[in-house]
Amino acid sequence: MTLQRIYLLLLLLLLALLLPSYGQDRMYQRFLRQHVDPEGAGGSDGYCNLMMQRRKMTSHQCKRVNTFIHENIWNIRSICSTVNIQCKNGRMNCHEGVVKVTDCKETGSSRIPNCRYRAMTSTRRIVIACEGDPAVPVHFDK
Repeated sequence: MTLQRIYLLLLLLLLALLLPSYGQDRMYQRFLRQHVDPEGAGGSDGYCNLMMQRRKMTSHQCKRVNTFIHENIWNIRSICSTVNIQCKNGRMNCHEGVVKVTDCKETGSSRIPNCRYRAMTSTRRIVIACEGDPAVPVHFDK
């Protein structure tokens, strides 16, 4: 086998190893953008209206429901180390924990770009999907 072919095979192997982590990283970054606000107190309709717009969830349509988690990312990531449970889609990569959240629900009468939301803040059980090694949250399940 020529040296050029060996380099090509090594490059393909490296790409095969990196591509899944790139997709996982994108999903992790999206999870952070859509669901994590450790500094926010939440609680008001104005908070939801502002955050949904800032986090780009009202650009093409009004996202009907979204949950912001008010915990630091290390607390959220620690949920990934709890026992696996079944996700809504049937996969077994979900985990549950209790955190402070603000649930934002679209009022039903708003139109883009002026989406309007109702806020409800609580401490409750959430379920997130995690992937990777180390496992990181990539999807808010419920």
